[in-house]
Amino acid sequence: MEQTGSRARSSRVPQYDYYDYTLLFLTIILVVFGLVMIYSTSSYNAQVVKGDSTYYLKRQALSAVLGVIGMLVVSKVDYSFLRKKTIIFKHSLATWFYVACLLLQLYTLFFGVEINHARRWIDAGPLGTFQPSDLSKVAVAVFTAYLINKAPKEMSKFSGLVRIGVYILPMIVLVGKENMSTAIVIAFIAIAVCFVASPKKRYFVIVALVVGLLGFAYILLGEGFRAQRIEIWRNVETHPKGFQILQGLYAIASGGLTGTGLGGSFQKLGYLPEAFNDMIFCIICEELGILGAITVIVIFALFLWRIFIIAINSPDLFGGLVCTGILAHFAVQVLINIAVVTNSIPSTGIPLPFISYGGTSVAVMVAEVGIVLSVSSQIRTKR
Repeated sequence: MEQTGSRARSSRVPQYDYYDYTLLFLTIILVVFGLVMIYSTSSYNAQVVKGDSTYYLKRQALSAVLGVIGMLVVSKVDYSFLRKKTIIFKHSLATWFYVACLLLQLYTLFFGVEINHARRWIDAGPLGTFQPSDLSKVAVAVFTAYLINKAPKEMSKFSGLVRIGVYILPMIVLVGKENMSTAIVIAFIAIAVCFVASPKKRYFVIVALVVGLLGFAYILLGEGFRAQRIEIWRNVETHPKGFQILQGLYAIASGGLTGTGLGGSFQKLGYLPEAFNDMIFCIICEELGILGAITVIVIFALFLWRIFIIAINSPDLFGGLVCTGILAHFAVQVLINIAVVTNSIPSTGIPLPFISYGGTSVAVMVAEVGIVLSVSSQIRTKR
């Protein structure tokens, strides 16, 4: 009996907690690279306008540091607390997170700060401005995962998709009123999570048709500038408002195979407006060439691959769906940003994750990776 027991104990393979350091390092690499490119693209503009060539770099670096701290803290917290009900309000933290973001979007719509004819920001006093829509993307990923996790069998019915849509639609409408591109990202996040969770993929043909028709109607019946962007896209060389995209294409073309060298961009010297924002990939192509641009894309691909691996190895459905939503968030922003700057699709304002200038964006996105790392820490590996 003792020998049998000893054999059973020796045959047991010990399990170890897993933590995806590869994802952590890839995130830090992207953030550091983003800071280098922001200084390279903004130093001239910052010196002329602000009198300090490091003005934008310092602001972005502060946000990045806060994001990294948030990422490390969140990664050490059990992600399952998001689906647990609070003692006082009897609802999950995922629900209250989503409701809080809805209220922030509503506040922004009426009392937000208007910049470039768009009301998307909240005045945060000495911290500058805060863009709630960056937080809303995370809230939608978490809340959609929570709703599906509560009743996973409902996703085999079309009514299950409708149920998710009823909850998420208010957020899409509130965000889309001032920021159509971010509303598209939010819709994509929710649809991606539902697609993974639903065994009936044919339902998504109907969803695609409905979303496509609504989007087409919104462009035609909405404000004229959205239809104008399609016209600019079709005639970028001749349209009087195609200047920014055209200058971006000049930057990409002039980079060649190896680029003009870090800091050697010509287009950033006032020709490409605010090159350190959504159009920063153009300067990457100009200064680092096609090889540099491909390297950046490969790093993003590895980053997304690591999230995918964590999602499929998640210890439970909730964790896997949360990672799916976050994966969809990063993937669609990378794809849309690169497609816009290469004029593959009509122009829309979507930042390149971790690299484009934007304090709220980089801080929230880096902290968002902490949720994925938290899921990874719950995976048990055998050695």
